Amino acid sequence: MTIASKPTTGTRNALSLKPSLDFVHTPATQELAERAQAYMQAGFPVHFRGPAGTGKTTLALHVAAQLGRPVMLIVGDEEFSTSDLVGGQQGYRYKRVVDRFIHSVVKYEEDAVQQWVDNRLTTACREGFTLVYDEFTRSRPEANNVLLTVLEEGLLVLPTMTRGDSYLKVHPNFRAIFTSNPQEYAGVHASQDALRDRMVTLDLDYYDAETETMIVSSQSNLDYDAAARVVKLVRDFRDCGSYDQTPTMRACVQIARVIAQQEIMPLVYDHRFVNICMDVLGSKKNYTSRERDQREKQRVLLMQLIERHCS
Repeated sequence: MTIASKPTTGTRNALSLKPSLDFVHTPATQELAERAQAYMQAGFPVHFRGPAGTGKTTLALHVAAQLGRPVMLIVGDEEFSTSDLVGGQQGYRYKRVVDRFIHSVVKYEEDAVQQWVDNRLTTACREGFTLVYDEFTRSRPEANNVLLTVLEEGLLVLPTMTRGDSYLKVHPNFRAIFTSNPQEYAGVHASQDALRDRMVTLDLDYYDAETETMIVSSQSNLDYDAAARVVKLVRDFRDCGSYDQTPTMRACVQIARVIAQQEIMPLVYDHRFVNICMDVLGSKKNYTSRERDQREKQRVLLMQLIERHCS
């Protein structure tokens, strides 16, 4: 799934997204997109929640593109503070006036004013853009607190007392899309109940085999039948549970793209294909010498699945 994008002119950091012809429309993806669009047309923010490899970000960008408005993309980060979302005082603007009306008298006036610089949330609220906040739970909850009044009251509180307008009325065209991965634990924070209560959460899971096959074929230029073999192999490996890290659709795309580029058929007697599968799906854990038997059992199981689906 891809979205064609380009920076907009005149608005810093904004993207102009266009629905991509490469987006795979199946009943599963179409239903999710239509549900999300219905909620957003009613003015509610949408939250795509699901494990890695389920296409959360691609779907979020696809839905944003359907709205036809410029997009502000934010990726959650542990170091984010409120000012990273809203903006703040950055630097000074100096003004100096020299009065020589009387040649023997020189009068100086100097003035220094702090300059306010909007960050992406403020720009989106002011201009009515679509905000895509990817992996928002990677940011600390206190940084995201500013979103509470934005999503409920339509009011953005600016953290400064030097501006004439310390409050910003959110543009009526403003929309927000969030994504998160509930399975991750490193660098992820629990979002506050008040923020989740303001969203409509759509839970994503791994797609059906036909949808995954169509996506893999589209992303790799591999023909449908060959892509189906790769998808069946990865899905069976996922179901067996004998892995250190869940093999997602990304693993399917990686295998399919390489064999398509190298013009390799997904067949068990081609050692190149077998090696690619072992590299992509093999153990991602650093086993100790005592755990080598476990790694070998995993490789044997994977070889059996290759023989089953790629003979």
